[in-house]
Amino acid sequence: MTTTPVRVPIDPFGSDIVAESARLRALGPVVPVELPGGIPAWAPTGYDALRALILDPQVSKDPRRHWRLWPEVGEHPEWGWVLGWIGVVNMLSTYGADHTRLRRLVAPSFTARRTEALRGRVDSVAAELLDKMAESGAGGAVVDLKEAFAQPLPMQIICELFGVPGHLRPSVAELIAAIMDTSDPSPEHADFVQRQIGTVIPAQIAYRAENPGDDLTTELIRVRDEEGDRLSAEELLFTLLLVIGAGFETTVNLIANAVVELLTHPEQLAAVRSGELDWDQVIDEVLRVRPSIAALPLRFAVSDVTVGGVTIPAGDAILTTYGAAGSDPAHYGETAEAFDAARAADDHLSFGIGVHRCIGAPLARMEARTALTALFDRFPDLAPAFTAGELAQVPSFIAYGWQTVPVRLEG
Repeated sequence: MTTTPVRVPIDPFGSDIVAESARLRALGPVVPVELPGGIPAWAPTGYDALRALILDPQVSKDPRRHWRLWPEVGEHPEWGWVLGWIGVVNMLSTYGADHTRLRRLVAPSFTARRTEALRGRVDSVAAELLDKMAESGAGGAVVDLKEAFAQPLPMQIICELFGVPGHLRPSVAELIAAIMDTSDPSPEHADFVQRQIGTVIPAQIAYRAENPGDDLTTELIRVRDEEGDRLSAEELLFTLLLVIGAGFETTVNLIANAVVELLTHPEQLAAVRSGELDWDQVIDEVLRVRPSIAALPLRFAVSDVTVGGVTIPAGDAILTTYGAAGSDPAHYGETAEAFDAARAADDHLSFGIGVHRCIGAPLARMEARTALTALFDRFPDLAPAFTAGELAQVPSFIAYGWQTVPVRLEG
């Protein structure tokens, strides 16, 4: 007789991701959990278990083929929030040949060479934003660094890369924020997300079809129109949703999280300024201990998969837990929960590993390195206008970031 496992509810607000990871880790290497709306899943709680599951070819990202509960999704309107993640057809939710085909369409646009070519533009946008910050923060006024700098920098770069016109950018930002928000699993919120997906992204495609340019949306439209066997209309829509959204939202949190950690660890900021530490070490440590994506829904067991002595039955869902992996003391030692840029944590999993490794990783690194260097060069006396424990996490167990980051430019 098969027994139903007791599932631990995941906090939909992501209120304390490190503490929640520790509680789950105490229960075992892989734990049955319940996602918002009552979706059953399994959560690896440490580095080794997560790495093994990501690399296992018997773990899929295609719910249509491999999630036993996929046929029941329509009967559970409270599950609708997850469709923004798995109810789409792009390289994030496909398996095998389909994933390879879709990834090959986009990957050439994010090579190291293409990323390096964008460096001058990133420098220019960063300088413009810092000029505006200087005006806003004059006289000791408090500035929200996230709103003024960390968010608009990667947003502008990805929108230029994909040719998103100015009048659509606020709607794109609103859509991605709604997808990231897991605090409201109501059918109304899910319906709003689906309506926005069906409105905002088609508007982008229509605009670029009428106004083609030297941008990646125009190129993907060409592939759809001339090589339909490589990219369907549905795949075009959902591929743009993925690459535009992931192309700025995760970097927003990477930049903002780095600033918060450095301002609350001034001795490490001083070490960076003196050359004792470099920005790549800072970025890797932020990605380890405060990954922009703390958990990513969902993967699925193609067959029974055993990890750490725990068997995940075929057809069950798996949560990808980057936050738990990064704070695992079995891998990073007793101080795993602490920010320490000297740790040399470049083996973190926050960009993924294997065939699903993030294609935008070089761009995210370059933007973060450029942004942080420019920020602290321009405002060497930058100081927090918040106290420890005062910052509010965005309402999400998926995204790992702060709603606001108030700072003063001159201490």
